[in-house]
Order: sequence, then structure tokens, then C-alpha cells
Amino acid sequence: MAWSQSARKPMIGLLFRAQQHAARGYSYSAFQAHLSSSNVDQSATLLRRFSSEVPASEQMNLIKQLRERTSAPIKDVKSSLVSCNWDIDAAQKDLRKRGVVLAAKKSSRTAAEGLLAIAQDEKRAAVVELNCETDFVARNDVFQYLASSLAKLALSARDPGELVFPFGPDYLENLNVNLDHPKLSGETTVQSAVTEVAAMVGENVKFRRGFIMSTTAHGVVCSYMHTCPQPGLGRLAGLITLEAEDSNAPLDALQRVGKSIAMHIVATKPLFLSKELVSASAVENERDILRTQAESSGKSQMAMEKMVEGRLRKYFEEVVLLEQKYVVNDSTNIKSVLNDLSKEVGSKVTLGNFARMEVGEGVSKILIVTGKRKEWILSK
Repeated sequence: MAWSQSARKPMIGLLFRAQQHAARGYSYSAFQAHLSSSNVDQSATLLRRFSSEVPASEQMNLIKQLRERTSAPIKDVKSSLVSCNWDIDAAQKDLRKRGVVLAAKKSSRTAAEGLLAIAQDEKRAAVVELNCETDFVARNDVFQYLASSLAKLALSARDPGELVFPFGPDYLENLNVNLDHPKLSGETTVQSAVTEVAAMVGENVKFRRGFIMSTTAHGVVCSYMHTCPQPGLGRLAGLITLEAEDSNAPLDALQRVGKSIAMHIVATKPLFLSKELVSASAVENERDILRTQAESSGKSQMAMEKMVEGRLRKYFEEVVLLEQKYVVNDSTNIKSVLNDLSKEVGSKVTLGNFARMEVGEGVSKILIVTGKRKEWILSK
């Protein structure tokens, strides 16, 4: 039976290697003993590990295969294959060992990009922030899978017993997470999983923070995620809890309006729930600023006081959720939206808590332009 071209190439390489050994004074039997002592499958497929002359087309194929297996940067993939004489299985092990070391070295680099992930049921929602260095890695399926897994783990962890419970990395990092992904499998700690993904993508990956929001009354937790690469992931998240006094009130209407208000929160960035919750110091500070601005107008004292009070009402409309103009219909405000919802369900509906989270909050980026070069300087 005639051999195919692909089957002949490895055998040609083997014969060439045998000729080299013979030229150096080795017998054919000694060459066979060398193969046997290496515990190598002598099939045509694996004989390439003994040849440094792997065809360019085969090299590209091996690089592609190992990249698909590991998601590691191409530079690291090629380096491992070369050092392992193009043995793809050995190169995969080498990448994992090398990646953990590199991930540790990169852990001090600032990660300002990434994703938020949310997991929720009828009464609770958990949001986590997983950071990386570039938005390119944030689009990686392994990175996205890890973010979603952390959110699900946070939701299934012990109930903190608080309606709003913010937490840092230490809350989850020592817990076990069960990963079921082609490139990640098995049970490991959160800290180890983050390190492994960092090794794969070649960047600093950091689980930064999260929070859990829940409601104990007859109500719902509503969420909105903005800039979603897939459901449950995004760069901006808004959450609220809506509660009805009557335990027979339908919850589907609360969910519908609640999601819309959560979207409103993402867009408007409110700081307080109601005017009563604005601290006296914040009000006085704003009043002082407005009074100074009014004094420059040169108007009478009475006119200036009216100007200050009018602008203070405008300040409340900007920072207080219930006073804000509704982004869906700016002819009304959030307080009126809740009143209309109460009439619809036949029971008073109140807004319990709200939260807004954005990827990279608290991490500054400064664009430095020097000649023809542009670079992002990141700082915590």
C-alpha cells in the first residue's frame, strides 16, 4: 500500500537521524536502544519530537492547537514548543509551570479593565468584579467563564445576613470552586483558579470586589447590566430592591419597573436614595458653594437666597434617586414612577436599596503622549 505524503515525512526524518548517528560511530542497534530508553511511542505521529527540523506548516499547526488548548499568548506557546522539541503535550505542561511563575511576577501590575458578573435568584443577587489589564483579555472565553463562576459561587455561599453586603477578595479566595470548561476543569480554590487564568492569558488577573443584595420582604431584586458581551456579564451594573406592603401583590410588575429603574441608576449615578438621607455636611457644603456663586452676581440678598435655594433643588434632582428625572420619561421623576407602580399593583411599593458598580472604579488611567508613541499609565 502506498504511503501518503504526511506519513512519509516523519519516517524520512527518522532515517536522517539514524544516518547522523551512524556518522558519529553509533550502530543501528544502538540507535534503536536510544529510542527504547526514551519511552517514546515510535508511531509516525510522535516521531517529530526527535527532529528539530519540523516543517513550517506543521509548526504553525502545533502552535494553533496549543493556543486553542491553553489560550496562552502566541509568543509563550511557541517558546514552550521549541523548548520541548515540538512535543505538544510536554509543551502544554511546560506552559502551565511557566505560567504560574509569570502570573506571580505580573501580580503587581495594575489591572483596570475586566468585567462584572452577576448571578441572582428571586430574593438575592451577587455581583463580582474580575479585573485584567486589557479589554482584549476581557473578551476571552476563559476569563468570562471564571467571572461567571465567581458570581455563582458568591450567590451560593453562606447568607451574610445583611440586605447589602459588600466584600473583598478574601471573602471567596479560599473557597473551592468547581470548574467545568474545556480549558479549566476540576475543583480548586478561587485563588488558584485566578492564578491559572492569569497564566493562560499572560496578564495580571485579579478578583477585586463584589457585593450581595437581598430582600426579606415581599419584593424582588432587579438588575441591569450594560455593555454585555453575553448575558450576566458587563462593564456597568445597577441593582435595586423593590418591596410591596401587600404579600399578594404581583411581583412581575415590580420586576418590569425595577429593571427600568436599575437602568436609570446606571445612567444617572445617584448618590442618595432620598433627600432625608443626604448628610447635613453635604448639604451645607453645597449651599456654601452656591452662595459664593450667587454673590458674584451682584444681586440683592433676597435674590441671592432665592438663587441658592433654587440651585439646591437642582442639586437634589441630580444626586437623589427619588428626585431624579426618569431617563425613560423626563416629564416625571422616580418618586412618581413608584407611586404609579403602587396604584398598578394595589399596594404601596417602596425602593429598599440600590447600588451601582463600574469596572475600574477607583483606578485612574492617564494617557501619556511622547512623540509618536502613546501609552496608558495605570495607577491604583
